[in-house]
Amino acid sequence: MLAAATLRGADTRADFLKLIDRPRVPLAAATLEASAPSGLTRIDFNYASDATNRVTGFLLKTSSTLASRRPVIIVLHGTGGSKESELPYLTELAHAGFIAVAIDGRYHGERSRSGKGSADYINAILRAFRTGAEYPFFYDTAWDAMRLIDYLVTRPDVDPTRVGLFGISKGGIETYLTAAADPRIAVAVPCIAVESFRWAVENNSWQSRIGTVQAAFDAAAKDSGLASPGADFVHTFYTRVAPGLDRAFDGPAMVSLIAPRPLFAINGEIDPRTPLPGLKLCSDAAQLAYHAAGADEKFTQLIQRGIGHKVTPEA
Repeated sequence: MLAAATLRGADTRADFLKLIDRPRVPLAAATLEASAPSGLTRIDFNYASDATNRVTGFLLKTSSTLASRRPVIIVLHGTGGSKESELPYLTELAHAGFIAVAIDGRYHGERSRSGKGSADYINAILRAFRTGAEYPFFYDTAWDAMRLIDYLVTRPDVDPTRVGLFGISKGGIETYLTAAADPRIAVAVPCIAVESFRWAVENNSWQSRIGTVQAAFDAAAKDSGLASPGADFVHTFYTRVAPGLDRAFDGPAMVSLIAPRPLFAINGEIDPRTPLPGLKLCSDAAQLAYHAAGADEKFTQLIQRGIGHKVTPEA
């Protein structure tokens, strides 16, 4: 049974990598030291994710040079955010001794063509529905994060064996997808993100998640001649903009692939975007995978009681 599960997992990872893969162009990374909070050093950087996309990011670290190679925490922002919105997290992490890193997700921050990140993101998702030319809904940023690791491991101050990934909401989904795909992620902490898209579609609980990209969904439904789209169209929408998101690459399958590396999932008890029955499918699958790997203690979960789509100070 364990061998069969391992083979299925390997196939799922390989299929996901095949879906998001694109030619690996040279990183051609560029860096620039910038102003930083007291006691810290900030390095702004950018690198080529593929032939047509450059990723903007920055890192913070303590100015001390006592440690030559340090552990890294990458922070992925949520919908409408940017690398700059994660500065409080990065500052705290840097003071704790980590190299703290954030990047702009696709069509966010400096990667917004019009300066209106949310509008660009919505337009890109609608374009993906119409053309299938890209996957800005989670998958492309997961690829960008993998290319970020390609860049980070070239740095002489980075310990390539200790790279952690932390993300909130959209960034949390990208966190577990990236960690599932890339074994170089040593530990993953997805916040208010782990969910079963399939369960939500099949149990009429998809509205809140779709609400994060409502304008794109509505326009796609209009394109399809639907005035009142339901669950069938939600599945069609996901299949176009993020193939397999509610099937082969759903939460239960992907979080299982992180085993036996440490995984700490944080969710809200009453978060409509991550309904508890779907979340339970994910946690049950993860527990089975970690138990099979002899690493039960490396999967932990915090469900914030009475909390919706929010990360509390406790979390």
